[in-house]
Amino acid sequence: MTDEAAAPPLAGVIAVEISRGVSAGHAGRLLSTLGAETVLVEPPEGNPLRREPPLLPPAHEASALFAFLAAGKKSVTCDLTTPAGRAGLSALLTEADVLVHDLRPDERANLELDEQTLRDRHPNLIDVSVLPFGAFGPKADWRAEEINLIHASGEGFLLPNGLAAELFPERPPLKVYGHFAEYQGGVVAALGALSALVSRAQGGAESVDVSIQDATLAVGAFALQRLGDGSLEHRSTRSFKYGGVLECADGYVELLTLEERQWRGLIELMGRPDWMLDPELSDSLERSRRGAEINRAIRTWAREQRTADIVTRAQALGVPMAKYASPAEVLSGPHEAARHLFQPVEIPGACRLPVLSAPFHVDGAALALRSGPPRLGEHQHLLSARHHRERTAITAEVS
Repeated sequence: MTDEAAAPPLAGVIAVEISRGVSAGHAGRLLSTLGAETVLVEPPEGNPLRREPPLLPPAHEASALFAFLAAGKKSVTCDLTTPAGRAGLSALLTEADVLVHDLRPDERANLELDEQTLRDRHPNLIDVSVLPFGAFGPKADWRAEEINLIHASGEGFLLPNGLAAELFPERPPLKVYGHFAEYQGGVVAALGALSALVSRAQGGAESVDVSIQDATLAVGAFALQRLGDGSLEHRSTRSFKYGGVLECADGYVELLTLEERQWRGLIELMGRPDWMLDPELSDSLERSRRGAEINRAIRTWAREQRTADIVTRAQALGVPMAKYASPAEVLSGPHEAARHLFQPVEIPGACRLPVLSAPFHVDGAALALRSGPPRLGEHQHLLSARHHRERTAITAEVS
């Protein structure tokens, strides 16, 4: 950054990350992308996500998942089972603003990283814990994989739905591809860290306890609200009365028509067919009652349309519609390019590849990645006594 105005929001903030899973890794990644100096503390053999497939060519040594989660971070190795390793971590925490981790309560106690000990030794440190079911309660020590979390949150029960449920009615409940639930936990953990940073000046440092299950439950809050009237949503009924995913001649689009103006735009988009001009369909409740009938007509029409043409015309008419793009189309898309969503970075063990910086802008501008993922122990000098003396001296001069 060349001037103070262009500095990222968390410039000057130091975050220490101890992670094995995606949630804590994603929280650290978000803090790093927002400008924090995020130091990933790894065991001597490296963070386990370094070995998580898919592995990138040409050497097939670098994990695509780790490359994304660790981009912009620094790496030190610490054997926390030894006094020297714990001393090195303690030195890092003395200067840190945030610790984000996924250590279970028993592990924290054994490593003297429990909440009370951290508060006594590092009173200005914000402690962010992100675990499958939180750090308190009967499930605090439970382990869980993504498939457990997506179903524990109720989201798995509702998939597949919409068009997928109609096309494949015999399919069992499905897991969303990738790490949907764990990413939700990471987002909530990062937001918790940001909130604690904002409030620290008034009330001191806080501890943040995030349950990945709770974070993912929030995604389906609308479905949960329906329990109030005694109904239970099911994947066979969880769909828009009409619209949703539509199959076109060359791909798929998503259509949404929740507002009256969007329905009127859809009428124009489809060329004002006689059936849509039925006066009864001017009533939104009647449209809901006749949703299956409307959807059959829309889908018949959509199969004859080209995705690029239909999306362009829909958006011009104020009809919410977007194409389901392939990964290659996302990387080369004009929208993504205009927003600078992807940035090429060097990935050790692979090559220079585009990596998502952040799915949002700050003050109207894209956030930049400092670098690709670090090599294991690349920033080991951060643990040296000389480094800490120099950093302390710089901090004192600034103050």
